[in-house]
Amino acid sequence: MIDQATIEEFKANLRGQLIQPGDEGYDEACKIYNAMIERRPGLIARCADVADVMAAVNIARENDLLVAIRGGGHNGPGLGTCDDGLVIDMSAIKYTRVDPQASTVQVGGGCTWGDVDHATHAFGLATPSGIVSTTGVGGLTLGGGHGYLTCKYGLTIDNLLSADMVLADGSFVTVSAEENQDLFWAIRGGGGNFGVVTEFRFQAHPVHTIVGGPTLWHQEQATEAMRWFRDFMQQAPEDLYGFFAIMTVPPGPPFPEELHMKKMCGVVWCYTGPESEAEAVFQPVKEFGPPAMYGIQPMPYPALQGAFDALYPPGMHWYWKGDFFNELTDEAIDLHVKHGFEMPSWQSAMHLYPIDGKPNQVGPDDTPWGHRQAKWSEVIVGVDSDPANTEAISAWAREYWEALHPHSAGGAYVNFMMEEGEDRVKATYGSNYERLTAIKQKYDPANLFRVNQNIKPAG
Repeated sequence: MIDQATIEEFKANLRGQLIQPGDEGYDEACKIYNAMIERRPGLIARCADVADVMAAVNIARENDLLVAIRGGGHNGPGLGTCDDGLVIDMSAIKYTRVDPQASTVQVGGGCTWGDVDHATHAFGLATPSGIVSTTGVGGLTLGGGHGYLTCKYGLTIDNLLSADMVLADGSFVTVSAEENQDLFWAIRGGGGNFGVVTEFRFQAHPVHTIVGGPTLWHQEQATEAMRWFRDFMQQAPEDLYGFFAIMTVPPGPPFPEELHMKKMCGVVWCYTGPESEAEAVFQPVKEFGPPAMYGIQPMPYPALQGAFDALYPPGMHWYWKGDFFNELTDEAIDLHVKHGFEMPSWQSAMHLYPIDGKPNQVGPDDTPWGHRQAKWSEVIVGVDSDPANTEAISAWAREYWEALHPHSAGGAYVNFMMEEGEDRVKATYGSNYERLTAIKQKYDPANLFRVNQNIKPAG
């Protein structure tokens, strides 16, 4: 148990803010993106800089405190917080620096992808991330990271050039292909098991105005639409990305009023090729069905990245399950249609993300993300604003997932997992798991960083 004198000394030396139970703002500081998760930390260290992070890690280790690392706070199972222990809150370490000559961007550990997109867009650049701009850079990156630019430019980890880290012993290191190569390998998919990342440096790519947006088809067309989408994407140009959704149409723009609150299926598209060729690329999309809504248009890339922010604001109740798939069989499609449209709330949905193309060109042991042969990443999200519906949204997601899991590749994107146990973590990392445990033993033998999809130290 940490004594008050130690706490006061820690507080006095922080450049940031130390928040404790009873302090003004404590309840607000405890909140994370998923309101289903409620934790009451003993200490929240809102770090201002790397020195603060080092001090926080040291006090946690020396006083045997449970420690959680919070970036954007988006983690589904709430692994950015904990009960009674210390939360290292990175949200104030928020800065970006773009090098337009090298097409790189340095990103503080507390940034969101909206921060990054804002900075890079001014230079006509972007780096692969997710589909919600309020997602934290740290959590998404360390789990692998996939989104609109993935098929063309790879996973987020495939674009990570270096990172600055504070390790369990309080030391500071830079990791890259040239420095601390074992740690650099481990953090590219191994999650927050190995330290606190205070800065990321990414490769960026020429992306400015894209052609994209949603297309929708009626529920009764779902089986045919999903099969068409599967076959179409197999021969689509690398500049074209789209993820398939089973969803309820949100009651607002850009969706036409006559479709509001209807259960439908659709694809959200992102085309990064020449705008002059977009019409020809999307012609098959126009012709299939045809769609009940065709919302494809030119837009700034950050506009697409932020399109779901209002639909999924902080404070909703979430339960999600995911899996990788090597192929999308007709049998799996039938199960999607059967279970997907039983969604218990209008914000619940299923998304099927393509992860082929550039990610498949990386070797299965080049990063901890071992499922490099996978073609699809599925997430089933039960979402509702009413806590009374927690069991309903959770049960739907679990049952849906259980029906599809036998058709999966066995592992899952760690960012789409709840607290599902060691076996699921092992299945996700496959043959890379033992190497990860050895690196964990080297850098964090006491498993200080264990509030995560935990990789236990070897031995």
